[in-house]
Amino acid sequence: MGTGTWWWVAAVVAAWTEVLAAGVLLRARRPGLGPGAAGAPPGPEALALLRGGRRAAVTVALVALHQRGAVAAGRKHTIRANGGPGRTRDPVQLGVHRSLRNALDLRALALRPEARRAVDALRAELGRAGLLRPPARHRSARLLLAAAPATLAAGLLAAAAAGEAPGLLPGLALGAPVLLAALALLRLPPATRTARRLLAELRERHPLPEHRHEVTDGRLVLLYVALYGDPALALFLPRFSRDGGLLDRRASCGR
Repeated sequence: MGTGTWWWVAAVVAAWTEVLAAGVLLRARRPGLGPGAAGAPPGPEALALLRGGRRAAVTVALVALHQRGAVAAGRKHTIRANGGPGRTRDPVQLGVHRSLRNALDLRALALRPEARRAVDALRAELGRAGLLRPPARHRSARLLLAAAPATLAAGLLAAAAAGEAPGLLPGLALGAPVLLAALALLRLPPATRTARRLLAELRERHPLPEHRHEVTDGRLVLLYVALYGDPALALFLPRFSRDGGLLDRRASCGR
């Protein structure tokens, strides 16, 4: 083999190394102590975080605060504080309420330091429980996966510069599996298979009602919002969700 061929083979090996290293980083931890580890399901904010990420967790916290009269819809699709947080020790609810020194929209609220720290602590707890891939490992894995195509491209350029670029079929035979593996790993959600199975089981046990009058327990409302997001918000808290900007307006416009 000539120098150009060696460059191409080395690039393929390096890309596979990046993909395999990303796969190791994305492996879910075995369940440990944390939400759901002892058989009890995680709380509503945790379930929302598993389903929809940071903003979903903050949304559930806002609904819980609204149920106690601690927050209300502000002007121009914002949320404002409406008194103290009430009797709660929930860290996410407290962090969200402390963030509302001024009226904020949902996106800005989810990024406030107090809210971020509370959600990040919950995320770490879910990671220890084997329900979420640890954020740092997830970010590192995605960087490695994004680097794999660049590594292959660099190998092709080096081979072409040496006048020995691989043909179409040999190039596809070696390069395509790497790219497909990287794409498959990039599509893995932060929630682990255990978490996705837990969400599916809870949705099966708690299908979304057709009418809000069927549910009178505020804790069940939180569970429905955690499991279903916008459809549950529109069902149980239509005015607060609309005026406070909690609904995904882009999705609503697309329906």
